[in-house]
Amino acid sequence: MAKKAAKKPAKKAAPKKAAPKKAAKKATKAAKPKAKRKPNPALMKPVQPDAVLGAVVGSKPAPRGQITKKLWDYIKKNGLQDKKNKRNINADAALGAVFGGKKQVSMFEMTKLVSKHIKA
Repeated sequence: MAKKAAKKPAKKAAPKKAAPKKAAKKATKAAKPKAKRKPNPALMKPVQPDAVLGAVVGSKPAPRGQITKKLWDYIKKNGLQDKKNKRNINADAALGAVFGGKKQVSMFEMTKLVSKHIKA
């Protein structure tokens, strides 16, 4: 019979040292006041929607974010979001003109089509 090779005893791992700096880092993070983000002035600049888009969101100049918000409010109010695929928007008569006659567009395509109706 073959003799089994003798196993070497396993070396014990050195105990890990505790990190005393961790407590100091937490204290400095808590001491810093959180700075508020400043909005990009280019995005806050009012833009003028044309007559076609104005029928949906209003004809007064507004920032792009507000125009998008009003557009989504209109879509939700009239139930134009597709029931099966929520990423698609079904156009009614007013949105059909904004979407260039398309019956259904994705929400990503919608932003591209809406930007054609905004005058900077």
